[in-house]
Amino acid sequence: MVQQRNLPLGQLLLDAGFITPEQLTSALAEQKKTPGKRLGDVMIELNYITEKNLMQCLQQRLHVDFVDLESTTINPDAVHTIQESTARKYSLIPIARSGNYLTVAMSDPMNFYAIEDVRFESRCEVKAVLSTPSQVRRMIEKFYTQQQARQAASDVNEEFFTQKEIEAMSSEMDERIDSAPIVRLINSIVSNAIQLGASDVHIEATRTHSKIRMRIDGVLTDQMRLNVAAHNTLITRLKIMGGLNIAERRIPQDGRFEMPAEGITADIRLSILPTVTGEKAVIRVLGTQNTSNMTIQQLGFAQKNLELFDHIIKSPHGIILVTGPTGSGKSTTLYAVLRQLNTSEVNIVTVEDPVEYRMEGVNQVQVNPKAGLTFADGLRSILRQDPDIIMIGEIRDSETAQIAIRAAITGHLVLSTLHTNDAVSAITRLVDMGVPAYLVSSSVVGILAQRLVKKICPNCKEAYESSPEEMIMLGIDKPATLYRGKGCPFCSNTGYKGRTAIHEVVVVDKTARAMIAKRASDDEIRDYVATQGTTFLSQNLTQLVLSGVTTTEELIKVTYSV
Repeated sequence: MVQQRNLPLGQLLLDAGFITPEQLTSALAEQKKTPGKRLGDVMIELNYITEKNLMQCLQQRLHVDFVDLESTTINPDAVHTIQESTARKYSLIPIARSGNYLTVAMSDPMNFYAIEDVRFESRCEVKAVLSTPSQVRRMIEKFYTQQQARQAASDVNEEFFTQKEIEAMSSEMDERIDSAPIVRLINSIVSNAIQLGASDVHIEATRTHSKIRMRIDGVLTDQMRLNVAAHNTLITRLKIMGGLNIAERRIPQDGRFEMPAEGITADIRLSILPTVTGEKAVIRVLGTQNTSNMTIQQLGFAQKNLELFDHIIKSPHGIILVTGPTGSGKSTTLYAVLRQLNTSEVNIVTVEDPVEYRMEGVNQVQVNPKAGLTFADGLRSILRQDPDIIMIGEIRDSETAQIAIRAAITGHLVLSTLHTNDAVSAITRLVDMGVPAYLVSSSVVGILAQRLVKKICPNCKEAYESSPEEMIMLGIDKPATLYRGKGCPFCSNTGYKGRTAIHEVVVVDKTARAMIAKRASDDEIRDYVATQGTTFLSQNLTQLVLSGVTTTEELIKVTYSV
């Protein structure tokens, strides 16, 4: 009997049922075109197999344990027994250490040169285990980026002493602004934010220290603390990068800059706010995720909501509003709509503050109030540019609302956002801004309200039976199977990983227009649109809880806010 160790990889994949004989023949032919390329890599590129399929067969062939790094607790002390350069060179990462033995996860555990280099550098005996190349890369980015951030913070703390000492040598501050530790710290903070998927970084001073927090999946988490004496220098360095006035510390300032990090160029928006304990900085990291390339079908719409929204955006003219609080994904939704509507036959112009994502074929205008370019001014100019579709980043005032409404009733399709708690409230908000009810009724064709909710971590998801209180909350008569996350290394022990959107779509039809023109109450309009197929936010979220996507904890949080 032929041992599996001696069987060709293609035969192992074939025997396991992962590929067909035709796929094996095709992959071997493709491999001949690129000598030196491994057959497994060729099959992955051809989408014949996944990385995990390949690892399962290699595990059998090589008799090496396979480790899923996403659900494994990795010892940071073990990781740092070797240098980052070695880890990247050989695509490996140490995950555990016991005495003089080091367990190392590798995508190629037969690379004896790599094992010897790790043994020499760590001065430990090496036990190689198998893991997918993508998981190894992610863990390298995660642990070494965090190490760089901690080291940069440590260097900054060593450079600065006490507040009294820093005041005594204030004349030397300018020289410290461009010092290497501060520069490295800012670079590492941005890199760490990108790696962790953070949307915002908060840098704030307290009486005793400077605190750095990151908003990950909508929740602020503490990341590091710095010597309070270093805070002003850190803020000043950010001001220089953002093109702000470093001498002005009494008023808020906003700026932006670009920074290369993690192989991409991150677009950084900077906001400085004076507080009683010192200036606070918030940096928003843009252009680092795939949200700018999302389609409407990828936004998490329930099927009924998707059909309603698709009907709305096919309108030749009128105004479509997207509502929700800050950070609810409104801009992502608008960009997805623009992507669907963007063809060579139409002229699309936007006026935004800020322009979050650059889109080919769309004329995007950045608001600049200091230069006299406001939303209203930009919108007036846009109307002289022969537009078919206009996107306004946000309707903030009466003047902008009036111009947007009039553009919508003169043959343009207008997309914009409003900060309201639900879809129907947007109608009242426009009327409160001074837009006559008859103009609102004749111009608004549809309204979308949305929120982002956290999803249960797939790695530590567990089932349980609903409690009586949860049954009441969900509106069900008998116990149901619900889900929650126990907490694991993959989700940083939170039980959640990633977010999805919930939606509320209101189509303004003939009856709804008549109700708006007659100044019907919000409740009356809600009762009507409910009969026309509108699923409200709380109902949408209840469906996600019952289907195991999120938890009743998220239902309580969002239900109490809408």
